[in-house]
Amino acid sequence: MGQAGRRVEGPRCVAIVGPFGSGKTTLLEALLARTGAINKFGSVDSGGSVGDASEEARAHHMSVEANIAETEFLGDPYIFVDCPGSVEFQFESLPALSAVDLAIVVCEPDEKKIPALQVILRQLEERNIPRILFINKLDKCTTRVRSVVEALQHASNTPLLLRQIPIWKGEQAIGYIDLALERSFLYKEHAPSELVDMSADDQEREWEARYSMLETLSDHDDKLMEMLLEDMEPSKEQVFTDLVKEMREGQVMPVLIGAAEQENGVTRLLKVLRHEGLGVGYTAERLGCPEMPNGEPVLQVMKSIHTSHGGKLSISRVLKGSVKDGDVFFASAGEEIGRVSGLFHVQGQKTIKESSAGVGEVIALGKLDDAHTGMTLTTAKEGVAQLDMYEAPSPVFAMAVRPKEHRDEVKLYATLQKLVEEDPSLIVEQNQDSSETILRGQGEMHLRVALERLQGKYSINIESHVPAIPYKETIRKGTSVRGRHKKQSGGHGQFGDVVIEIKPLSSGEGFQFSESITGGVVPKQYFGSVENGIKDALIKGPLGFEVVDLAVNLSDGSYHTVDSSDQAFRSAGTLAMREGLPQCSPVLLEPIVNVKIAVPNDVTPKVNTIVAGRRGQLMGYDARPGWEGWDVVESLMPQSEISDLIIELRSISAGVASYEASFDHMQELTGRQADLVLEAAKEA
Repeated sequence: MGQAGRRVEGPRCVAIVGPFGSGKTTLLEALLARTGAINKFGSVDSGGSVGDASEEARAHHMSVEANIAETEFLGDPYIFVDCPGSVEFQFESLPALSAVDLAIVVCEPDEKKIPALQVILRQLEERNIPRILFINKLDKCTTRVRSVVEALQHASNTPLLLRQIPIWKGEQAIGYIDLALERSFLYKEHAPSELVDMSADDQEREWEARYSMLETLSDHDDKLMEMLLEDMEPSKEQVFTDLVKEMREGQVMPVLIGAAEQENGVTRLLKVLRHEGLGVGYTAERLGCPEMPNGEPVLQVMKSIHTSHGGKLSISRVLKGSVKDGDVFFASAGEEIGRVSGLFHVQGQKTIKESSAGVGEVIALGKLDDAHTGMTLTTAKEGVAQLDMYEAPSPVFAMAVRPKEHRDEVKLYATLQKLVEEDPSLIVEQNQDSSETILRGQGEMHLRVALERLQGKYSINIESHVPAIPYKETIRKGTSVRGRHKKQSGGHGQFGDVVIEIKPLSSGEGFQFSESITGGVVPKQYFGSVENGIKDALIKGPLGFEVVDLAVNLSDGSYHTVDSSDQAFRSAGTLAMREGLPQCSPVLLEPIVNVKIAVPNDVTPKVNTIVAGRRGQLMGYDARPGWEGWDVVESLMPQSEISDLIIELRSISAGVASYEASFDHMQELTGRQADLVLEAAKEA
């Protein structure tokens, strides 16, 4: 395993992931600068980086979407996918992660970032994506790296394997020792590190750290374990073989160190990718990609983009074969997706037109309007099995949106659908009861950026507000009431006369209609019209909300052989209900939701306080399965109290809390809270 590197087919595709603020985009800039892909080292703060290329990313000084950049190192091509670090934007890049060969997980030497690191590592572990941990900002590290690794181990279900240790001068890291190579290097700012002789003190530290690394590797290699027991030194080739094998199989997670802002450790990271990084052949195998009978290409759609002028682009990884402009693609069931109109390589926000793309490449397919993020495509007419299904997490924040100009209503809904195609963790719903368009997502910033993108790209001015709460009303007691509709205006008149009995039902029983007519006082043909009239009155009860959980029996009435009609009896049913409901002691009901909150367990007591402060009922909590140091707190809370719940939860949890909410039941609301709701309803 010498300097020639491991040969793989096509370019390697590497994701760069990590918690918000860990330096992912800066690392991408360092990788591109070191390989000569860019002339100037861009800054995240100044908005000049390749990874933060969109207007929204530059405005907020943070990555808000996955960005792609290509480069070469020692003749080998690489594709880097820079992924957002904020919990609110991470899920947008999950479909892209599925098709990468390896992930560089960037983190700071800071124990406070462990919960955020856990969220990212679970995503990678669930997809069996090989990963390397890069401890960034080593220049700011004030504790032993081994202690940092021991702390970070709590975030990973896979053993962390320290590959490098720092060379210290006082409290400053001035270089590193590579434990696999058994060589030491001194850092040079914005230049490759210098190979130097290892000092006697460093040799002792190196031996101890290297032995620890070999012990971890030997847990999955009996031959290596025997050699260590017999005090035999394994060859470098054997060590590198184990490193590749155990990383590929998810048995270890190698740990490298550096400082991206100074480009320290970047060359060695590139060489690790070159010598040990996996290629598209492994990824196709991991995803279960079949061999196509006639060598047809297989592509995985990683991301969708709607450009201002060029239409839709489906950014895809070629897992098998090759693709050319004009190819016709089919999906899993053999349904035709369309003919490609334009192939493009992507570098940040720039596109470069191509005529074809080979295996391993990431290519943007032009104008495949029926292709969606996460789809598996092929040119074989029988299609290909879907390789990886992406399921968006439950939304935790919602806004009702509408255009400021009435003429933009149709345009708004169409553009919202485009946003959802670009970011599958967004959901758009039409609330028929409130006539609202609801946009749901992963947090307040997530939705704010989505609306900024919508307004900037499509020139629609948007208004937003908190979505209406679906309050209901019900009755406490019953009554009997008559409703008579009589109208005479020349010619045939209108006549309908009904007597109904209204009774309350238990919560959740809905609406029940019955009749006990005798003697034909109301002809059977009008029973349905009476029921419909009653339902009309239930849409908006005396308190201003839909009426639920009551039974109505049609017990008596009268009709006219000439003037009675379906409409007359429908009107009579409505009149009877509107007169009777105020006599039944109407009460307001509010929706109660079951909320399961996932948080680091050090803030569980604060969550309990938040639940109580929002009129919630704590149901209990348990350890979160597979998440060391996390709890799941279950509670029942009024739906009106969770509209901004995620903001408070993330403020106490370093931005990593999440929750799932589902409707549980309706509950009577009285007192001051009810008065406020009723006052607002009258003003609306």
